[in-house]
Amino acid sequence: MRGEPESSRFRELFESALRDYEKTTNLTLAKHPLAEPLQNCHSVESITAFLQDKAREFGDFEGRNKIMKSIKSNVSILSMLSTTAALGDAVYTVGIP
Repeated sequence: MRGEPESSRFRELFESALRDYEKTTNLTLAKHPLAEPLQNCHSVESITAFLQDKAREFGDFEGRNKIMKSIKSNVSILSMLSTTAALGDAVYTVGIP
């Protein structure tokens, strides 16, 4: 897809991944059980805390601290990416404003 703007190509790839997810799970991402609670999180800190609480539900396990740090790192990166037009528009089409 030469000549196509990168944001348009990214959006196409993102939407393709969403279709694959829906086909595999028979569930739209917006209907995932974690989607609603995450929509009520309005900061990196609240999202991180929510996801870390969910991870804690698995109990103690080897590498837990590494996973907790990874959650915070990934949420921070995704938060920064969500402010870019390409990802922000694509996420909005999923129903996650």
